Amino acid sequence: MFIMTCIRRCIHEKNIMLDEKLIKEAFKYSRAKTKKELIALVLKEFVENGRRLNLLDLEGKIEFSKGYDYKSLRVHR
Repeated sequence: MFIMTCIRRCIHEKNIMLDEKLIKEAFKYSRAKTKKELIALVLKEFVENGRRLNLLDLEGKIEFSKGYDYKSLRVHR
């Protein structure tokens, strides 16, 4: 129990050096109020972008059934 608490505390209290100029600029493009919130947002977007890029790897590898009409599935507004 004590060891797990120490490990968690070490992970969460890790100090890292960040480029303050980049941090200030990132705050301009976000609604984040704290550095912690900003870092969480940046990591989330980084992972989402990576997932999108992975989807591009599927190009040409998916075969659709004959008669599949993707346009009929679109909802017109």
